[in-house]
Amino acid sequence: MKTMKWLVRREYWEHKGMFFWAPLIAAGLIVLAAAAASIKASSSVGERLEVNGREVAVHVNGIPEAAQETLAGVLSATYMVTSAPLILLMTFTLFFYLLGAMFDERRDRSILFWKSLPVSDSQTVASKVIAALVLVPLLYVAISIAMSVITLIIGSLALMAHGINLAPAILSNSALYKAPLMVIGLLPVYMLWALPTVGWLLMVSSWAKSKVFLWAVGVPLMLLAVLQMITFAFGLPLDVDWFGQNIVVRGLGSLVPGIWVGFENLDPHVVVDTADKVPDFTALFTQSWGTLLSPNVWIGAVAGAAMIAVAVRMRRWRDEG
Repeated sequence: MKTMKWLVRREYWEHKGMFFWAPLIAAGLIVLAAAAASIKASSSVGERLEVNGREVAVHVNGIPEAAQETLAGVLSATYMVTSAPLILLMTFTLFFYLLGAMFDERRDRSILFWKSLPVSDSQTVASKVIAALVLVPLLYVAISIAMSVITLIIGSLALMAHGINLAPAILSNSALYKAPLMVIGLLPVYMLWALPTVGWLLMVSSWAKSKVFLWAVGVPLMLLAVLQMITFAFGLPLDVDWFGQNIVVRGLGSLVPGIWVGFENLDPHVVVDTADKVPDFTALFTQSWGTLLSPNVWIGAVAGAAMIAVAVRMRRWRDEG
């Protein structure tokens, strides 16, 4: 356990820029953009504000109490949406981290040093998997939550400048506290769905001698193109769409959070409560966990685990001369 702890720390120290500074700087830029937007919006006195699909006049004295309650509910339920750019950044970070996880240590010859230590190949690969599926998502989620809270405070202060005090209504809304908890609660679902891409990238990283990106991305796309040409030229009943979705998209895109929504065809009405047009992330959370009852996620998880095992074996026997 202590060895694994230090191996994961090693991954963090070696990639601190990708794991910590990149999301922190991105979050800072988003906060600055939110502050600039709030300053610009401060000139909206006397104009109209859309609340729950209806326009409400904004005066110095604020807006009607009912509209304030609705606006507070919308802000409480959606403030975590501002973290979407960070989640996208996390996807790219994980993709390129895994792509170079074992290729880079062969390229810079640091693998010779690490193999001289009493650390097994399985422990080394496991530390990279833990860093990708646990450490990085937790860091990005923590920074995203802090950033979203700050942007919500900035927006609330901008409204308060016009006499619209939403603080009591926002603080008393349960969605304010449920949103970050649900994001954290979806991490186990994300880890299972991400395993196919994690396994594929680690396997390619442990095998490719050069041009690792072309091997990881080009080979699946080339196979898809070849199957399409064969189907078109010879009229063979090949299910190219199945291959594209379940092999190419699943193999390369499972690091994208929420990809299970498309694969399991979740009910689109879970996103918005049609009664009051407020996002209903509780239903989305429930249905996301419900995808674990589908064999799709477990087949992908087993395939990912098998490719990770291949990566361990490749690291054990790979000789770069």
